Parts: sequence; C-alpha cells; structure tokens
Amino acid sequence: MGCSKWRAAFNFGHLKVQSKLSVFFTMIILFTYLFYCLNGYCDSLPRPVYDQRNNLQNKMTLNDGQSLEQLGAFNASPVSFVRELSHGDASSNNISIANNFGSKKFPQAIIIGVKKGGTRALLEFLRIHPDVRAVGAEPHFFDRFYDKGLEWYRNLMPRTLEGQITMEKTPSYFITKEAPRRVFSMSRHTKLIVVVRDPVTRAVSDYTQTLSKSPGLPSFQNLAFRNATTGLIDTSWSAVRIGIYAKHLENWLRYFPLSRFLFVSGERLVTDPAGEMGRVQDFLGLKRVVTDKHFYFNQTKGFPCLKKPEGSSRPRCLGKSKGRPHPQIPSEVLLRLRDFYRPFNFKFYQMTGHNFGWD
Repeated sequence: MGCSKWRAAFNFGHLKVQSKLSVFFTMIILFTYLFYCLNGYCDSLPRPVYDQRNNLQNKMTLNDGQSLEQLGAFNASPVSFVRELSHGDASSNNISIANNFGSKKFPQAIIIGVKKGGTRALLEFLRIHPDVRAVGAEPHFFDRFYDKGLEWYRNLMPRTLEGQITMEKTPSYFITKEAPRRVFSMSRHTKLIVVVRDPVTRAVSDYTQTLSKSPGLPSFQNLAFRNATTGLIDTSWSAVRIGIYAKHLENWLRYFPLSRFLFVSGERLVTDPAGEMGRVQDFLGLKRVVTDKHFYFNQTKGFPCLKKPEGSSRPRCLGKSKGRPHPQIPSEVLLRLRDFYRPFNFKFYQMTGHNFGWD
C-alpha cells in the first residue's frame, strides 16, 4: 500500500511538472509571436482573402467616407473584393491592401491632350470603372521627366490585377514634339485618347486659368495678336498654338496609326457624358459600366457631376478651378480667331474622319 501511494504521488507530481512546462512553452511561443507582430513581421505573412475581408470590413473606408460594406464589396467574390480595395488614387492615404496584390505596369492607355479640353473630367469619370486604375496627378514623364527613366515611370503607376487597365493623363503630351517617339519606344500598342474642344473657346478658357493665377496679365486680344491692326495671330502664344490640332496630330501619326487614337469631344462630354463615355469604354475594351445613372447636370458649375455614392454626404464634382466664368472678349477678336482656326479645323476633321462642328 505504501508503495502504491508513493507511485500515485510521483505520477501526480510528474503531471504537475508537465503541465507547468506546457504552460511555460506556450507563453514563450505567444511572447515570440507578439514580438514579431510588434515589429511588423506579421504583415508579410500570407493570409486568405476571406480572413483579410473579415479583419478589414469594419476598418476600411474609401474616399468620401464610403465604406466597403456600403459598396457591396463584401458580398462579392474574392477577386471583386480585391479589385474594390485596389481601385482609387495611387496617392490615397486611406488604408489599402493594394500593395499586396497585382503588379505595376506601363499604362496601356494615356490621355495625351488637350489642355482645357476636359481631360480631368474624363479621367474622373473613367475612375468609376472597377477595371480602370489611374494615376491621379499628371506624371509629365514624356515631356519633363523622361531622363528619370522608364522604371521610375512604371513605379508611379498603381498596381493592377489581371483584366484591369493602367492609365495616366498629361495633356501637354499632345503638343510636345518628342512625346510620340518616346511613347512609341515604351510601347507601340499604347492606346491614345485626345479630348478636343472648340479651339477658340479652349483658348479663352486657357487664358482664364492663367489670369486667375496672374491677375496682372495683359488682355486676351493683346496676347492673341501680333498686330491688332492687321489681325495677324500670334501662334507663339501657347493658348493659340495648342488649338492647331491638325499640326500636332501630324507629329503623332508619324509613329502611331489612326486606329490607336480616340478623339473625344469636350462639348459632348458636357452635353452627353454617358454617350461619350460609352465610346471611351468601347475603345478601351471595357464593359460599359459607366452609364447615364452616374451623372447629373450641375446648373451652377455648368457641367455634369457624378452622383453621390451611397453613404456619401455630397456628390463628386470637379474643383473650383473648373467651370470658371470667362472674361468678356470683344466679338471681333473672337471672329478673327475663328477665321484663323477654320482651315486647321477642316484639316483636323479630314484627318480624324469626324466633324466636331466648330465652324
């Protein structure tokens, strides 16, 4: 009996030691895991999309305070969920897992022009599409920063998934002599979008923007004419030179066939944004997701705005720099300018096969 009691006591003591050792090792493992997580190593551990979905569901918000749940992202497939997370401005400060998915690619499509034609509106309308990922700011790579190299340029691009299009817009590319050759060197298959507008109205809009930054600017007519008496137009002034679309297009057609271009009407982008966006989506090979349900006309600004997303307090309109009232320009000045542009407009109509109705 004494021996049995001794064995029982020994077994009991052995079990207690084992239990303490188990707890001790468990605590070591937990503390080690905690240490690695605090130092950021846990973020690199692969986790299923559904785990990330559950963890981020109540944390992540998009621009305008719109939650992913409100967008319906959490009722979608894993790929759709990832696309929703990766959609938006590359410079966004919101929490995003886009850096863990997709890859950075050269843009398959570029909005190359023209200034004050409606390029910002077009880009913002396109960014509604889940299969479009675009740089928010203008990179100016092919006109100002080409010496930084193609890898620098690619690193500016947002990450994209299979089936998504990478895009950027820099309107000054259209009038930059070296830009066509440089874009061609990157990829001869790049799709090129040019937003054009009545060159007379465009010139006045260009002048209005410059005047807002430099109130002491000479009058429009003083800048537009070399000689007011003879009516000789000063083509060295950029506001006038940009509107000679045919001349700039000739430079691009030395490198790219006409089939690589889409010419978007800046006027139609205002009067029929859904119709013009349909053409753009077709050109890019995208499903027609952006439709008339996304737009309403803002009477105050004088152009269409995007309807407010569900859960957002306000609609998405372009900023104060868009839709500025134009200064009064003497009618005879505008008529002379219109006469100057007429032959260039007709040539542009012939080159593109499209009459924009500016004359």
